[in-house]
Amino acid sequence: MGNSALRQLASLEEISFDDIEGSIVAIDAHNWLYRYLTTTVKWTRDEVYTTEDGTEVANLVGVVQGLPKFFEHDLTPVFVFDGQVTDLKSDEIESRREQREKLEDQLEDAREEGDAIEVARLEAHTQRLTPVIQETTRELLEFLDVPIVEAPFEGEAQAAHMARTGAVDYAGTEDYDALLLGAPKTLRQLTSKGDPELMDFDATLGEHDITWEQLVDIAILCGTDFNDGISGVGPKTALKGVKEHGDLFGFLEERDEYIESADQIRAMFLDPEVTDDYEFDTEMNPDIDAAREYVTEEWKVHADEVERGFERIEESITQTGLDQWS
Repeated sequence: MGNSALRQLASLEEISFDDIEGSIVAIDAHNWLYRYLTTTVKWTRDEVYTTEDGTEVANLVGVVQGLPKFFEHDLTPVFVFDGQVTDLKSDEIESRREQREKLEDQLEDAREEGDAIEVARLEAHTQRLTPVIQETTRELLEFLDVPIVEAPFEGEAQAAHMARTGAVDYAGTEDYDALLLGAPKTLRQLTSKGDPELMDFDATLGEHDITWEQLVDIAILCGTDFNDGISGVGPKTALKGVKEHGDLFGFLEERDEYIESADQIRAMFLDPEVTDDYEFDTEMNPDIDAAREYVTEEWKVHADEVERGFERIEESITQTGLDQWS
């Protein structure tokens, strides 16, 4: 379900960082990282994060610039990384790959025309989380003693599960699918300036007098990462139809429509592949010097691009007296 569509149904409110101080947040690592990766590429010269052999590690700049927000507000992030790709998600990934290839062709044209602004925009939109980016991100997080959990499949589903089972206080992602996955409370805008936005699962169901299953049915009718929606059906129409018929199947029957693998898609949200076989320590002791050396010496990222980020982490540790960062 498109973010704009689901946003119309979600219960959202801006909250202060003061209200969530001391909380543990399961971060959808790929979602968080991609946000900072694209921003870094768009606004930073590529020579800053490109090695002599042409390997790009803009993620290292993004991580150092993004992590201080957690330290400064006394939040413990637990980064949850994606595992295997589900069969249904593979079609979506292939579609995104095709779109990226089109954008890469446009990027080459922009470079030939010398359009610097368009080049920067398209470079940001053609980024992908390469094996090097994923590996170096994990290694940098380990130097900073930031907890990591490996999901069996979707990182966002695992983060939502951790929130539902009380292992963490919040899920953290910009993706509204966390609502469909049943995350009780999700923090959004953790990659933006200003205070975060709280997305409340129970409040969403209560406001519309629907069940979790019905919320997922509404999303399926509008379209998700796993299926195209029914033409002409938006969130208001889907909400009304599901409430009238009880579920999506009655609505589809009335309109003589069909959604392939609807039961499977339902299960992807209501009963995703997750695990309880993980552990993490919330008492963090970042090795700033080792992290700085890893980024600037081993990977040759320009020191002036990351120094302020490292300084902010150090200042936060000093100000909080290491509280839980001991």
